[in-house]
Amino acid sequence: MEDHLSFNSPRRTLSYSRNKGATFSVFEADNKASGVGVSGEHGPNPSEVYGFVGAISTVVATVIFMVWAYVPDPWLHSIGIFYYPSKNWALVLPTYAMVTAVTMFLFYIGLNFMATPPPTSLNSIYDENSKDIVCFDPALEKDDRPIEPYSDIGLDKINMLMFKEWKQ
Repeated sequence: MEDHLSFNSPRRTLSYSRNKGATFSVFEADNKASGVGVSGEHGPNPSEVYGFVGAISTVVATVIFMVWAYVPDPWLHSIGIFYYPSKNWALVLPTYAMVTAVTMFLFYIGLNFMATPPPTSLNSIYDENSKDIVCFDPALEKDDRPIEPYSDIGLDKINMLMFKEWKQ
């Protein structure tokens, strides 16, 4: 006869906790206290909620902006909207945003050009991370040699490989 405290299930969980010692728990479909595989206990993920609210807010703000920009003033007055910004801002705000984005893009490119060494500088070829080729003992047979560590190939060797036929 089987003991009523033993279970033969692939869903057994054995956890070793320093505070509680070894504990043994089994997931059962009707047991919500086990906490394994039960959905809906923690609610929606906050990033999902923020994304949903952000998407809805963007759509609502775009619709309000389009209504304000394209609907004539008498129509707005007829539905009871009397206080709103000048229609000039419908052109000024998008233009200002585009000019700011282009200026930031050009500023970023300029900073990269300022941080890059000139083409005549050896710093564009060699730096503190450059590694020379390490040669191993040639007396070892080909199968016994270790894999060579990564290293930089010298500029003279690159030029020789690429342009050797022009030298002749």
